[in-house]
Amino acid sequence: MNHVILYCRPGFEKECAGEVQDKANKLELYGFPRAKSNTGYVVFEFYQQGDAEKFTKLQPFSSLIFARQMFAAVSLLTDLPQDDRISPILEAVEGFPRCGELRVETPDTNEAKELLKFCRKFTVPLRQVMRKKDILYAKDNAWKPVLHICFIAPGCCYVGYSLSNNNSQFFMGIPRLKFPSDAPSRSTLKLEEAFHVFIPRDEWDERLASGMWGVDLGACPGGWTYQLVKRSMFVHSIDNGQMAQSLMDTGQVKHHEVDGFKFEPARKNVTWIVCDMIEKPARVAHLMGDWMIKAWAKEAIFNLKLPMKGRYDEVLQDIENLKEYMIQNGVKFKLQAKHLYHDREEITVHIQRLDNRSPH
Repeated sequence: MNHVILYCRPGFEKECAGEVQDKANKLELYGFPRAKSNTGYVVFEFYQQGDAEKFTKLQPFSSLIFARQMFAAVSLLTDLPQDDRISPILEAVEGFPRCGELRVETPDTNEAKELLKFCRKFTVPLRQVMRKKDILYAKDNAWKPVLHICFIAPGCCYVGYSLSNNNSQFFMGIPRLKFPSDAPSRSTLKLEEAFHVFIPRDEWDERLASGMWGVDLGACPGGWTYQLVKRSMFVHSIDNGQMAQSLMDTGQVKHHEVDGFKFEPARKNVTWIVCDMIEKPARVAHLMGDWMIKAWAKEAIFNLKLPMKGRYDEVLQDIENLKEYMIQNGVKFKLQAKHLYHDREEITVHIQRLDNRSPH
């Protein structure tokens, strides 16, 4: 097995390919990416058999920015016969570990929507056969590898598996979220998705607890504030624009009509700083570094807007500068960055402080 398949947002194949090439080189696992614009996926082909499995074990999925999913796969299966698609797939999985879940997927493109209907229908008979043949456990098991069948065209698929402790837990790498009808803007889904991706569900009660204080920079009209209010937090919403009246009526929001770069919380009891300002990414990253260094908040989620060209290089540089800035100032932290499903020309970054230093 010498292929790794990575799903990404259509239009960002180049960034995803550049990133996986970078990571593979650092692991001294050599190969080359094949990426076609607007297909929603990248194939990385390693020169050595077995290096695909090595890569998916050694490369932390959480540190990939542009990949929504990652799995090791065999070569592309083509021209699957219409009357028996299952037999060639069964042959392809020979030698795979026994898997705990089956996902029959497609890359996330408009063209693939019709294909997805077929995938849903095909999943049931394929799962039954695979359970009978012990390729899958009799019941779904979240601790075992995930078997991926990725159709890129009718009768044409990649077959592979991901490790349950180093993959996206979501089908097609996309959390399925519903837009709340009372939210002031669709941007609310960006922050909700960030919570799903960056914070383990079993830590929500502790880290997204009611009664906490949050700060939302660039809050207007309140899409991100809404997520904090919904979790019974109190929020300082910072924006010169108007906030949605429905949020103000909750009594949980204080609206400050000031510049987000100049705001300082009067009381240092803030747990969350969130920020979705349309600003240069380097400037926003530096501001978030300041909040972490001054211990004005314990956790941060913020967006970095991407330039039209050199997107991967810009992101990498901004994140490296931010890490360096915090390290130089003695901050212990965990940082993750992801191009989320609800992001467009931006990525979302999460920082968690790992020490309990009191604010300056």
